Amino acid sequence: MIAEHQKPVQSPFGRRSEPHEVLAGIDLTGRNAVVTGGYSGIGLETVRALAAAGASVTVPARDTAKAHEALAGMQGDIRIVPMDLADIASVRRFAQDYASDVAQLGLLINNAGVMACPETRVGPGWEMQFGTNHMGHFALVDALLPLLQRSGNCRVVALSSTGHKLSSIRWDDPNWTDGSYDKWKAYGQSKTANALFAVALNARLADTGGMAFAVHPGGIFTPLQRHLPTEEMTALGWLDAQGQISESARAMFKSPTQGCTTTLWAATSPLLEGKGGVYCEDCNIAAVSGADPVRYRDVEPHAVDSDSAERLWAMSEALLANA
Repeated sequence: MIAEHQKPVQSPFGRRSEPHEVLAGIDLTGRNAVVTGGYSGIGLETVRALAAAGASVTVPARDTAKAHEALAGMQGDIRIVPMDLADIASVRRFAQDYASDVAQLGLLINNAGVMACPETRVGPGWEMQFGTNHMGHFALVDALLPLLQRSGNCRVVALSSTGHKLSSIRWDDPNWTDGSYDKWKAYGQSKTANALFAVALNARLADTGGMAFAVHPGGIFTPLQRHLPTEEMTALGWLDAQGQISESARAMFKSPTQGCTTTLWAATSPLLEGKGGVYCEDCNIAAVSGADPVRYRDVEPHAVDSDSAERLWAMSEALLANA
């Protein structure tokens, strides 16, 4: 079943809106926030904007030295703490330490991720993209759920992608053990998982006034593309023959600041009250794809189906129990 409010609203913002526009008049003083992947690309800009609005931001980092370098000089209350999403023990340590320091968590931005990487195993043998993008964040929320519920009005934002259109969940073999690994379909599955995660988490936060959202940030050149060779990005039309950003990509891609605005909108907009669990893009709720889906717009039904969301949640709990 798809939520009836999975449809656009009258948002004053759009795909080229900037953080200062989306957060104008928003005061996050006293709000605790956690941003995974908050030291590069759109995650860095998300941290900058939240801290400027008054939030106390914690950035879990696999590479703390790199995080300190990237965030050096940034204004606001920002803390860097070790954590590796691909290491569930590390995730649990972070959550335990964080819970010992704060009483509640108002904003959780599941921003970190990997894309189109060679077949790699993490944790107890999970495919890396599913294991990092979905299971790492699932473990994080599992451990932090009491803090989120205690806040009374928390918001959790899961970074999905239009890549969700490439694959639904491979229910019988989510970790690609059959030898048919396809890096793009594996990425697509992980992004579908991120969207379904938001649907299921929203249902678990509703009683305490919390909400969860999935966000497609748009196309942005960030370190997320680090696993893609130049030849592949040229074939995709992202680079021209000289290895520079193509004109078509310039027209389609956003800047890193524009790329974080939908996250910020989902984390703060009053227009989303009572509409938790939806998939958002371009500072609005996305429309559901119809009979003729558009590649880089709208959300596919398989990524916002509540029955699939509950099935994924149960499967994820079982996987996590064995990690």
